[in-house]
Amino acid sequence: MNTSDQYLKAIYLVQQEEDGPASTGRVADMLDVSPASANEMIGKLEDRELLEHEKYKGVSLTDDGIVRAREGLQTYCIIERFLLGVLDVEEFRAEAKQLEPVIDETVADRLDTIIDRAPQCPDCFDPEDDACKLLEIEADPAD
Repeated sequence: MNTSDQYLKAIYLVQQEEDGPASTGRVADMLDVSPASANEMIGKLEDRELLEHEKYKGVSLTDDGIVRAREGLQTYCIIERFLLGVLDVEEFRAEAKQLEPVIDETVADRLDTIIDRAPQCPDCFDPEDDACKLLEIEADPAD
């Protein structure tokens, strides 16, 4: 998954939360980038017809953008499930974020054969927790 896919994923999640166009500021915050960087990438994605940007109203994904965003979410869920369920990585979220930009579709498909992914993926993704809602994570005894 490349940087543009991470933007599409973030825009998709913000649109879901806000039930409408995503503000560029909210997308920038979600990706921890400057608003100028977000605007630059949004312009590139608009040129590729993956989204529509209306000043002062926000960003809306096109049908192709939605498909790409959902594929990106699914890949992220696959990485998380593999790290937690197969490798038992304690800091799986941090590791998933580092691996996300370098895992391509072929590797994700192969990892998917190893894990037990829910059929409703990627609708299982919880943007608030930045993780799959269906992952069963043991509560930290310190909590």
